[in-house]
Amino acid sequence: MPATKANGTACGDNGSWKRGFWSLIAVQFQGAFSDNLLKWLVTFLVLEMGVTAAERDRLVVLLIPLLFSVPFLLFSMAGGYFADRYSKRAVTIATKQMEIGVAFVALAGLALRSLPVECAAVFLLSTQAALFGPSKYGLLPELLPEERLSWGNGILELGTFLAIITGSMAAGVLADDFRGREFWPGILLVVLAVVGLVASSEITRVGAADPSRRLNRNPLSDLGSQIRRMRRDRLLWLAVLGNTFFWFLGALVLINTALYASDVLKASETETSLLLAAISIGIGVGSFAAGYLSGGKIEYGLVPIGAIGIALATVLLSRPGLTFADVAWDLGWVGFFGGFFAVPLNALIQHRPLPEEKGGIIAGANLLSFVGVALQPVAQYSLIFLGHPSPPRVFLLTGLLTFGATAVALWRQPDTLLRLGLWAATHTAWPLRVEGRAHLPERGPALVVFPRMRLGEALWVVAATDRRLRFLLSPASARSLQKWLGAIVFEPTPEGLRQAAQAALEALGRGEVVCLSEDAQEIEASLDAVAAPLVPVSVCLAGPFSRSVVSFGAPRPLASVASTRS
Repeated sequence: MPATKANGTACGDNGSWKRGFWSLIAVQFQGAFSDNLLKWLVTFLVLEMGVTAAERDRLVVLLIPLLFSVPFLLFSMAGGYFADRYSKRAVTIATKQMEIGVAFVALAGLALRSLPVECAAVFLLSTQAALFGPSKYGLLPELLPEERLSWGNGILELGTFLAIITGSMAAGVLADDFRGREFWPGILLVVLAVVGLVASSEITRVGAADPSRRLNRNPLSDLGSQIRRMRRDRLLWLAVLGNTFFWFLGALVLINTALYASDVLKASETETSLLLAAISIGIGVGSFAAGYLSGGKIEYGLVPIGAIGIALATVLLSRPGLTFADVAWDLGWVGFFGGFFAVPLNALIQHRPLPEEKGGIIAGANLLSFVGVALQPVAQYSLIFLGHPSPPRVFLLTGLLTFGATAVALWRQPDTLLRLGLWAATHTAWPLRVEGRAHLPERGPALVVFPRMRLGEALWVVAATDRRLRFLLSPASARSLQKWLGAIVFEPTPEGLRQAAQAALEALGRGEVVCLSEDAQEIEASLDAVAAPLVPVSVCLAGPFSRSVVSFGAPRPLASVASTRS
């Protein structure tokens, strides 16, 4: 049976999603291309104005990034309201219509070489993007089956950063070739906005997620309510924080790359755009690889690979005497590991919220990500004010900051390291095939029952699904990995069994998946009243370089737990 989305549209993996999905990718590509084309055209115009270094820093490091990021702080929550209250397709079309008007403002600013008008266009185009963002990310889980969500995020990030590549490169080339005739790049922006509107009309029609939702006119109050919803799900909240940090790093690296090219390499606009393209190529390739390697599930075990890789690559950029090719190579690796970092986080943010809360939570996450973007100019301008560190020194500080943030995140979510180890094992010497994964519900409570359970079997079931599992285990089988497995450990005494049953009931009440071990037979009767499906699982373990198999059976009523033990 095809999966059915909350709005009633069938979204099974039968190919029906393809036209709408690829139309969304085209719309996003055009929007990201136009955003970066305008932003970097204005940046290059400032760099060639012959202003003092202090004035250049004020405009390039502080003003333009703030004009780009502040609209997301002001209007993302409104975008979340529109994404829930109306069809996300209708919102997408409306924002594309708005973009045509903004493109004419940009055309006027470029034709007149008026920095205030150009800055106004950057602000307005970012406002349009802020209103579109929640619908863009909210459409993915409505258009795609769940097993393709990580893949779809990989494609979306690949398309986005290919657009950043071509947009930033085009800005450098156009700034060189049309110096004094910026009218023509403005014409290109208008044409692209029309193309985006046409592509948006091909997105699959979807219903409104919450037609009764009312607009909260206080964005801070709305953001506070969304943050409270996020924090109910610890993994979702950590994903949102990680995504905010990623956008802070991205903004810091991009601006610092432009300053490195200008101050250290003495590069032209075209050469600077090639360095920006190196980052974007890396992110695109890394995003595609992360989506593919996720193996049909949301694999947040890839996040530490991305974080550590970003940290190492940015530290390498602080070395003295680097050539242009060296810098481009290292920036490509920064981008590649950035893709590994971003794709699982985006997929978690899109998948874990309840359908009726998805638009608002995505909007809140979008707003917080641009809090990260807005912190970049403040942090970098503060560094300039306090001591004006060189661009290589800023890269070193970025790497050290990333190492520290990664250590804190792993301490708060230690099972991420376990998932990373299992992902590495199942993609090297211990390959794994998963059968019947669709039998385990995407969300909500469920009871997974093993005919027997050993530690190896439990670990392989963890590797087979992106849902967090709570195991009922005795001390003998779980003491060493209690924290890693999130196990409910109990003593085989009447009081211990009672406490374990209560903990299991609470976990099921929170919508978690509870796994029964052979030591938990005595508490089955306490769980019969829970409205949750029972999913039998079997594990066939194989040796190195042989394929193990995890099979999820068809769900059955919870009362049939006892029958699985015979």
